[in-house]
Amino acid sequence: MPDKIVLILRFHPVGGEDVSVVCRDFTDENEALEAVAHAIDEHRSLVLNEARYEREADESGIVINMANVVSMRVSRTNGAATGQYL
Repeated sequence: MPDKIVLILRFHPVGGEDVSVVCRDFTDENEALEAVAHAIDEHRSLVLNEARYEREADESGIVINMANVVSMRVSRTNGAATGQYL
């Protein structure tokens, strides 16, 4: 099984502020994008087991309601010009 990497998922919700989550649930960016697309297609939440909000120190499980997300970015670094949009 491939090693999991640290990814930054930046969610852009409807009418709200961006939310950044640092997670180790995926092996690469494409796997993360596929999981998000699957959650949107199936009208369900995205469940992250090894994640933390950007400014928090401890990892925990996080559930994100994808019904309120307009777009998201997946990247290995946290910068405005990096990552892929869904």
